[in-house]
Amino acid sequence: MAEETVVEKTWRGILEGHPGARRGEPAVIAAGYAEPRLRARYPFPSHGALSFHRNTQFPWSNDLPYIVGDAQSCIVYAPLRVGGMLGGSLTPREAAALVVVHLPDDCGPAFEGPWSQPDRSVG
Repeated sequence: MAEETVVEKTWRGILEGHPGARRGEPAVIAAGYAEPRLRARYPFPSHGALSFHRNTQFPWSNDLPYIVGDAQSCIVYAPLRVGGMLGGSLTPREAAALVVVHLPDDCGPAFEGPWSQPDRSVG
Protein backbone atom coordinates (compact mmCIF):
# COMPACT_ATOMS: atom_id res chain seq x y z
CA MET A 1 0.00 0.00 0.00
CA ALA A 2 1.36 3.41 -0.98
CA GLU A 3 2.13 5.92 1.74
CA GLU A 4 -0.37 8.78 1.98
CA THR A 5 0.90 12.04 0.44
CA VAL A 6 0.82 15.38 2.26
CA VAL A 7 -2.04 16.47 -0.02
CA GLU A 8 -4.08 13.32 0.69
CA LYS A 9 -3.41 13.57 4.43
CA THR A 10 -4.43 17.24 4.47
CA TRP A 11 -7.69 16.62 2.62
CA ARG A 12 -8.50 13.68 4.94
CA GLY A 13 -7.78 15.75 8.04
CA ILE A 14 -10.03 18.58 6.86
CA LEU A 15 -12.85 16.27 5.74
CA GLU A 16 -12.76 14.22 8.95
CA GLY A 17 -12.35 17.22 11.27
CA HIS A 18 -9.08 16.04 12.80
CA PRO A 19 -7.66 18.14 15.64
CA GLY A 20 -5.20 20.63 14.20
CA ALA A 21 -6.73 20.51 10.71
CA ARG A 22 -7.89 23.77 9.18
CA ARG A 23 -11.64 24.32 9.17
CA GLY A 24 -13.84 25.44 6.33
CA GLU A 25 -17.40 25.30 5.02
CA PRO A 26 -18.14 21.55 4.81
CA ALA A 27 -20.19 21.81 1.59
CA VAL A 28 -17.44 23.77 -0.17
CA ILE A 29 -14.74 21.41 1.08
CA ALA A 30 -16.74 18.37 -0.11
CA ALA A 31 -17.34 19.96 -3.53
CA GLY A 32 -13.63 20.71 -3.95
CA TYR A 33 -12.69 17.19 -2.94
CA ALA A 34 -15.24 15.72 -5.38
CA GLU A 35 -13.33 17.26 -8.32
CA PRO A 36 -10.30 15.03 -9.11
CA ARG A 37 -8.21 17.94 -10.44
CA LEU A 38 -8.84 19.93 -7.24
CA ARG A 39 -8.29 16.90 -5.02
CA ALA A 40 -4.73 16.81 -6.44
CA ARG A 41 -4.07 20.37 -5.16
CA TYR A 42 -3.16 21.35 -1.62
CA PRO A 43 -6.38 22.63 0.05
CA PHE A 44 -6.20 25.68 2.29
CA PRO A 45 -9.45 26.81 3.94
CA SER A 46 -9.16 30.19 5.63
CA HIS A 47 -11.43 33.13 6.44
CA GLY A 48 -14.43 31.75 4.53
CA ALA A 49 -12.39 30.88 1.45
CA LEU A 50 -11.05 27.62 0.05
CA SER A 51 -7.88 28.13 -1.93
CA PHE A 52 -5.90 25.52 -3.82
CA HIS A 53 -2.14 25.47 -4.19
CA ARG A 54 0.39 23.73 -6.39
CA ASN A 55 2.65 23.12 -3.39
CA THR A 56 2.38 22.01 0.23
CA GLN A 57 4.45 24.56 2.21
CA PHE A 58 4.62 28.33 2.57
CA PRO A 59 5.16 30.34 0.48
CA TRP A 60 2.06 29.22 -1.41
CA SER A 61 1.66 29.34 -5.18
CA ASN A 62 -1.39 31.67 -4.94
CA ASP A 63 -1.84 31.40 -8.71
CA LEU A 64 -5.07 29.39 -8.86
CA PRO A 65 -8.72 30.49 -8.58
CA TYR A 66 -10.38 30.09 -5.19
CA ILE A 67 -13.88 29.78 -3.71
CA VAL A 68 -15.56 31.99 -1.13
CA GLY A 69 -18.97 31.02 0.21
CA ASP A 70 -21.15 28.53 1.98
CA ALA A 71 -23.60 25.73 1.22
CA GLN A 72 -26.09 28.15 -0.39
CA SER A 73 -23.99 30.54 -2.48
CA CYS A 74 -20.38 30.75 -3.61
CA ILE A 75 -18.21 33.14 -5.57
CA VAL A 76 -15.14 32.07 -7.53
CA TYR A 77 -12.32 34.58 -7.67
CA ALA A 78 -9.36 34.72 -10.03
CA PRO A 79 -5.92 34.18 -8.46
CA LEU A 80 -4.93 36.77 -5.86
CA ARG A 81 -2.43 38.66 -8.03
CA VAL A 82 -4.82 38.81 -10.98
CA GLY A 83 -7.97 39.76 -9.08
CA GLY A 84 -11.55 39.79 -10.23
CA MET A 85 -14.57 37.57 -9.94
CA LEU A 86 -14.99 34.61 -12.29
CA GLY A 87 -18.52 33.71 -11.20
CA GLY A 88 -21.05 34.32 -8.45
CA SER A 89 -24.29 32.94 -7.01
CA LEU A 90 -23.01 29.41 -7.55
CA THR A 91 -23.61 26.21 -5.63
CA PRO A 92 -20.47 24.71 -4.11
CA ARG A 93 -20.36 22.08 -6.90
CA GLU A 94 -20.74 24.73 -9.60
CA ALA A 95 -18.00 26.78 -7.96
CA ALA A 96 -15.62 23.82 -7.83
CA ALA A 97 -16.34 23.03 -11.50
CA LEU A 98 -15.63 26.66 -12.43
CA VAL A 99 -12.28 26.54 -10.64
CA VAL A 100 -11.39 23.41 -12.62
CA VAL A 101 -12.25 25.15 -15.91
CA HIS A 102 -9.85 27.96 -14.99
CA LEU A 103 -6.88 25.81 -13.92
CA PRO A 104 -3.82 26.37 -16.08
CA ASP A 105 -3.11 23.62 -18.61
CA ASP A 106 0.22 22.85 -16.92
CA CYS A 107 -1.31 22.46 -13.47
CA GLY A 108 -0.19 19.01 -12.36
CA PRO A 109 -0.56 17.52 -8.87
CA ALA A 110 0.77 19.59 -5.98
CA PHE A 111 4.39 18.99 -5.10
CA GLU A 112 5.78 18.81 -1.58
CA GLY A 113 7.67 21.89 -0.52
CA PRO A 114 7.58 25.68 -0.84
CA TRP A 115 6.71 27.58 -4.01
CA SER A 116 9.81 28.82 -5.76
CA GLN A 117 8.41 29.32 -9.26
CA PRO A 118 8.48 32.76 -10.88
CA ASP A 119 5.27 34.76 -10.53
CA ARG A 120 3.40 33.78 -13.69
CA SER A 121 0.33 35.89 -12.96
CA VAL A 122 2.05 39.24 -13.47
CA GLY A 123 3.28 40.59 -16.71
